[in-house]
Amino acid sequence: MSQELFDRFTKCAVELLSVDAAKVTRDARFKEDLEADSLDLVEFVMALEEEFSVEVPEKELEGITTVGQAFDLIAAKAK
Repeated sequence: MSQELFDRFTKCAVELLSVDAAKVTRDARFKEDLEADSLDLVEFVMALEEEFSVEVPEKELEGITTVGQAFDLIAAKAK
C-alpha cells in the first residue's frame, strides 16, 4: 500500500466526512465507525474521483463497507 496514496485518501475522508484522521483506518466501516450516510458517501466518491483522476461506476461500489475496501478500489484504478 502506498502511504502517499492513503494519505491523500485520508485527507478526502477528513474533509468530506468530517472525521478525525485517526479514525480513518483500513478496518473502519463507513456507516458504523465514521457515521457516514449514503449522501456523504456519494460526495466522498466524487471527491476521490477528482483527487485521483479515476472513474468509479456505482456498480463497483456495491458491497464496499470499509475504508480498506474503498482504498483498494481507488488505488487499483489510480495506477
